[in-house]
Amino acid sequence: MDHPQMAENFILRAKGLSKSFGGVQAVVNVDLDVRTGETLAIIGPNGAGKTTFYNLLSGRMVPTSGTIAFKGRDITGLPAHRISRLGISRSFQINNIFPEMSVRENVEVAVTAYRRETRRWANRASANPGVRQEAGELLERLALAHLADQTAGTISYGDKRLVEIAMVLATHPELVLLDEPTAGMTPEETGHIIRLVQTLAQTGDYTFLVTEHDMRVVFDLADRILVLHHGATLILDRPEVVRANPEVRTAYLGHSAEGLEAAL
Repeated sequence: MDHPQMAENFILRAKGLSKSFGGVQAVVNVDLDVRTGETLAIIGPNGAGKTTFYNLLSGRMVPTSGTIAFKGRDITGLPAHRISRLGISRSFQINNIFPEMSVRENVEVAVTAYRRETRRWANRASANPGVRQEAGELLERLALAHLADQTAGTISYGDKRLVEIAMVLATHPELVLLDEPTAGMTPEETGHIIRLVQTLAQTGDYTFLVTEHDMRVVFDLADRILVLHHGATLILDRPEVVRANPEVRTAYLGHSAEGLEAAL
């Protein structure tokens, strides 16, 4: 049982969150309380509403109904850039980097944007030593320092995802939304991402929301799992409870049942 004080230590609270498109409900009355410092996975069959739900939380979409609060502040309907400034950052399924720039420059751009400082985009290196130092520290933290001067478009897919995560961390987020972080990765790259997220979570500096099709990744990372089905909450509980739930297995039949069975 949670300590009474811990039970109220929520960084994000969504209440009755719904989103409709032309009469079709993609997200249906979802409640979610995210505890500070936890890693919470959001899973569900294709079409379950996961991406729409992420878009609502990150400000890329406005909910049809319901509310979202971050650290007690109502952020419902705020645009993505304002939500990011408050401390919620998101990585995407598709790499969101500048392929023609170096790895270091990509991270410097993110640091500069967060600091709201000017930067001559044509310059190869930032004139601000503080920006350069912070970018270098992030590259070291994600084991990317050896790639700092390589053009981002030429590095491996797995390393591109790491660069994107470095850019996310450059915004000093408290809540990080990872959207399919291991999609398209080799088993070795997937293992590296798992260890990285675990290491970052252990610092206590970040809370993670993760969507992921690879059930092994989900069960390795998650403190709790939210299962969406037809846009609604099927179950929200600890991994071992979700693992044993027959409705979860039924929901995945004909969709990602093989991946789920492999993890179970």
